[in-house]
Amino acid sequence: MTEKPVCVVVGVGPGNGAAFARRFAREGYRVALLARGRELTDALARELEGARAYTCDVSDAAAIDATFDAIERELGAPAVVIYNAGSGVFGGFEEVSPADFEKAWRVNALGLYLVARRVAPAMREAGRGALIIVGATASRRGVPRTAAFAPAKAAQRSLAESLARTLWPAGVHVALIIIDGVVDLPRTRAFMKDKPDSFFVKPEDVAETAAHLVRQGRSAWSFEVEARPFGESW
Repeated sequence: MTEKPVCVVVGVGPGNGAAFARRFAREGYRVALLARGRELTDALARELEGARAYTCDVSDAAAIDATFDAIERELGAPAVVIYNAGSGVFGGFEEVSPADFEKAWRVNALGLYLVARRVAPAMREAGRGALIIVGATASRRGVPRTAAFAPAKAAQRSLAESLARTLWPAGVHVALIIIDGVVDLPRTRAFMKDKPDSFFVKPEDVAETAAHLVRQGRSAWSFEVEARPFGESW
C-alpha cells in the first residue's frame, strides 16, 4: 500500500490554517499542524485522521529544525508545505514600536526563509514538491496603518519570488497566494457587523486555491495568484 503524502501547514489558526488542513486531509495527505499554541491544533488533529500537532516558533531556527525533524520521523518527508504564519501590528510608523516592526518581519519573512532552507534540499533531491505561501496586498503598497505589516509582507513576497526562481528548475513549485480582503472569522464578523456575507474571503475557498496550485501541471505553473471577493472594487 502506498504511503500517504505529507502536508505541513505552518501557522494554523481558526481561518485559513484550519481550512488548509481540512482540505489537504480530504486530498489524502497526512497533515502536520504547526502553531505557537496547541489548543486548536490538538482538537484539529483529533478530527483529521493521521494528523499531528506541533508547537513551533517560526522565527526560531532551532525550533524549525527540531519540529521538522519530528515531522519527518513521525509522518515522513513533506511533499507540500503551506506557509500561513503571519503577524502584524497595525498603526502608523510613530505608533508601532521597533519591537512590533521586527516581530512582523521575523514571522512573515524570516520564518519563511528558515522553513524554506529546511525543506528545500529534500524536495530538490526528490525533484518535486510544493511550497505555497500566503501573502497579502500589503506586500505591494504601504498605507499609513501598515507601517510594520507592509514592509514585512513585501520582504516575504520578494523572498517567495527568489525561491520560485531558484527552485522551479529543480521541480519544486513555489507559489504565492495574495489575499486581498478580510478573512471570514468570528472576530472579523463581530467587528464588521454591517458587512454582507459576500464581503468576506472564505477560508475554504482559499484552501481550494492552494489545492489547485499543488495539482497544476509543470508546463503551466502559476507563481502569484490573487484571491479576493467577487464584488470587491480593485
